[in-house]
Amino acid sequence: MREFEFAEQCRIIADLGFDAVEIAPFTLSDDPARLPAARRREVRNMAADAGLEVAGLHWLMNVPVGMSITDPARAEVAGAHMEAMVELCADLGGEMLVHGSPDARNPADAPDGTTARRAAAACFARAGRAAAAANLRYCIEPLSPTLTPFLNSVADCASFIDEIEASGLMTMLDTCAAADSEDRPAHEVLEEWLPSGIGHVHVNDPNRRAPGQGEMRFGPVMQVLARSGYSGYVSAEPFVYEPSGLAAASIAAGYMRGLREAVGGGP
Repeated sequence: MREFEFAEQCRIIADLGFDAVEIAPFTLSDDPARLPAARRREVRNMAADAGLEVAGLHWLMNVPVGMSITDPARAEVAGAHMEAMVELCADLGGEMLVHGSPDARNPADAPDGTTARRAAAACFARAGRAAAAANLRYCIEPLSPTLTPFLNSVADCASFIDEIEASGLMTMLDTCAAADSEDRPAHEVLEEWLPSGIGHVHVNDPNRRAPGQGEMRFGPVMQVLARSGYSGYVSAEPFVYEPSGLAAASIAAGYMRGLREAVGGGP
């Protein structure tokens, strides 16, 4: 719904029944790390005025163009940007960040896989320490192998986080990506990893549209979340806006709210 100004987006989101908004920083600025303090307060206040909380940030590394966490020559800039995104999230009142950004975590940017992994680990360690200091969760997102060969499953991300040993880091689950990268259904992955490693959940159909617009049934996902006592946000994140962004958001809101009521409250 980028055709609307942010304040209007917030009003629409709230009217549809959502509780919070998850922001992609590039929608606020071409260089979000340098977003002025006054604009940060304005964005936070616009969400609050609509009755929304700011859940956090996602899609962190696409601007400025050219960042890479796997290229040692660019890792210092990337790590500093990640720390800046933690600061931005805190200023906006968010509680978590989702680090997907496949183009900026391409192992081919490094001379070899070991070098790529070491450079990425250093970047994530910086982000994790910053997140812990701000009392936020910095969540490494498992992505489909069609987007990147690096960190594709929740287990991959959890193992990588254990290697880094930086508090503030967690992984998360995106149901669309899970359909490509996990060896079992999303709700079974959640069942295993929610107690120890998952800090956020994105819901979207494997067809890349909103939940409720495809074949996947999200009842089992919501049941696991309810049984586990999960108290974080569940964010609808379609990639294909059909028949429109507003329609996709409307379908997601109604479908997920109905499921939440059906499982007895849920997150």
